[in-house]
Amino acid sequence: MTDYGHDLLFGTFITPVAEQADRVVALAQLTEEVGLDLVTVQDHPYQARFLDTWTLLSVIAASTSRVRVSPNVANLPLRQPAVLARSAATLDLLTGGRVELGLGAGAFWDAIAAMGGDRLKPAESVQALEEAIAIIRAIWDVTGGAVKIDGTHHRVWGAHPGPAPAHDIGIWLGAYKKRMLGVTGRLADGWLPSSPYAPPEQLPAMNAAIDDAARQAGRDPAAIRRLYNISGSFGTGDGFLTGSPAQWAGQLAELTLEHGFSGYILTGDDPDMIRRYAAEVVPAVRDLVSAGRSVAAEGAAAEDVVSADVVSEAVVSVAAASGVAPSGASAAAAAAGITPTPDDGVRLSDERPWDESSRPTAPAPDPSLRYSDAQRAAGKHLIDVHDHLRSELRTVWDLIGQVAAGTVGAGSAREHINTMTMRQNNWTLGAYCESYCRVVTTHHTIEDISMLPQLRRADPALVPVVDRLAEEHKIIHDVLERVDRALVALVSEPDRIGEVQAAVDLLTDTLLSHLSYEERELVEPLARFSGA
Repeated sequence: MTDYGHDLLFGTFITPVAEQADRVVALAQLTEEVGLDLVTVQDHPYQARFLDTWTLLSVIAASTSRVRVSPNVANLPLRQPAVLARSAATLDLLTGGRVELGLGAGAFWDAIAAMGGDRLKPAESVQALEEAIAIIRAIWDVTGGAVKIDGTHHRVWGAHPGPAPAHDIGIWLGAYKKRMLGVTGRLADGWLPSSPYAPPEQLPAMNAAIDDAARQAGRDPAAIRRLYNISGSFGTGDGFLTGSPAQWAGQLAELTLEHGFSGYILTGDDPDMIRRYAAEVVPAVRDLVSAGRSVAAEGAAAEDVVSADVVSEAVVSVAAASGVAPSGASAAAAAAGITPTPDDGVRLSDERPWDESSRPTAPAPDPSLRYSDAQRAAGKHLIDVHDHLRSELRTVWDLIGQVAAGTVGAGSAREHINTMTMRQNNWTLGAYCESYCRVVTTHHTIEDISMLPQLRRADPALVPVVDRLAEEHKIIHDVLERVDRALVALVSEPDRIGEVQAAVDLLTDTLLSHLSYEERELVEPLARFSGA
């Protein structure tokens, strides 16, 4: 796993259409209003339909108070580097340190030449970029003497440095090919590719090239932030950023935890897309990355291991207390130092949506295995997530019972629910239950697109278990739909509270049974393969 530990940044990539100048600024303001961190604008000075990027960034900075701004990326062949350095430093001073500097070596050379820029070959453009970075940094360094850089493409001889920016402005390079990736590793503060030109499957090799160049230059690869211009749509696809917000979150979190990316910049000018990205994707990515980093931190804090035969008796005592015979999977989980939540066998509904006796069980692992704290934490995290779902389910169940008994009025129910962690602001009984249903659905979706496929690949013996869990997720989804239908009926016919109660009883049975089964079978494999 390669997580460089940078704080997460989320932003927008706005098209500077001159005919819609007011709308462009409004989209930047929306970026700040919905809680994102960064507004970026493409820079094509030869494009007559576009606003000038640096002028636009200044207006955006003046129209906002918190978000950072950056060209994405500045067209260096038409931006003289010493002047560009002073422009960036000036705006950074005026905004209190809210400017970053995306740089590109250039493209569309006919258009650049038409604007008076030099027509450079690929190798020449990269050399010019290296010279420009040296000039920019020298201009910002007010502790140095006169800037004297005599390059092949850029010459600054005797210029006084300054002004110094308000903070250390990051130089982020839009790089794709070997030579540019090498410059990124040696000289840049960040890497800023775009998903249409660098799809996820190409990122590991490109990342490795940057890391190698950094090490050869005596730099820590973690010093280079990895950002990603992303584009996609919310739908039902299974490709990169073509599914639900939960799928987006799982895919972006994986890029952070496995490939070191920490910035995700949404390309597009649709305000509804920006709002949904900020409301449904960004918080989920933050949660997933935080959980993944917590697991890694626990493993780094201690490297002691636990023997399979030392703690295997724990599952026997738990099973005895619940009246359930221990399974091989349960014993294996306990051997990893993790105790799954047993199924107490209590059922509230007469309905049985599945045959529990037909559930497959994976074979027990090698009893001589040893598990580090980091591995045990990975398995325990699943239980922690499930415990939250159990707690919220108990609250929903209890609240419905009180409403049905007439012991809780609308005002008291609202006061009670306001103390909970649900994200909805509509505190009716129906909205609360529907909010909980969405939490469960998101949890299962993330499992389906990330955890379960990984376990399938890691151990073929787990395939029957994983397939069964996926089937049960679909059944639970159907039960959630039944709760939704009962809640809709309750709005117009309050005497039908019994149907809601029956639906929640069935949800309780299916969800608690499923969570226990999932923990029994998966906490040990999750621990075992987290260190693979």
